[in-house]
Amino acid sequence: MIKSLCVYCGSNFNGDPKLKLAVEALATEMTKNQIKLVFGGGSVGVMGLIADAVIANGGETIGIIPQFLMDKEVGHKGLTEMIVTENMHQRKQRMADLADAFLILPGGFGTLEEFFEVLTWLQLGLHQKPIGVLNVGGFYDFLFKQMDVMVAQRFLKPINRDLVINQEDPKKMIELMSNFEAKPDEVWFRDRNLS
Repeated sequence: MIKSLCVYCGSNFNGDPKLKLAVEALATEMTKNQIKLVFGGGSVGVMGLIADAVIANGGETIGIIPQFLMDKEVGHKGLTEMIVTENMHQRKQRMADLADAFLILPGGFGTLEEFFEVLTWLQLGLHQKPIGVLNVGGFYDFLFKQMDVMVAQRFLKPINRDLVINQEDPKKMIELMSNFEAKPDEVWFRDRNLS
């Protein structure tokens, strides 16, 4: 059961009304299912949108932000809880520790870096938490095509490619994540004598 969802997303917002509606629908599903938001703590961009939407629906919000970003006054002021860390590494670790699942919304380099880190951890069996990509308007279609290239060229096994839930509908995403069961790549560990 998902009680807390870590959302990785952009500190910018491109003004896309479809994305705004998806964020609002996600917030509705989260609060309806009593799922807390765990996020980067910012008040700007898509981060600010999801936090504001969860708050507007009466949900709980936990922001984790490094001190240097708090100093730049980008921290959200209306959260249930704000955790300030010394650096980005501590921030990411704390977000991962507090989350039962991870969801990626549109964003930039930082969003992709966070996504691939927790995805790699899942592949290595370091956690069993679901990872979803809310692929609003096909924003991440090329990312999934790149994963398919990795599979075709044998740099990525299909079993690991299938660890990611690709969905555009927030309600369906929450359902799929709630029913997710990690399938560790036992062959990977056996071949490397790591198990």
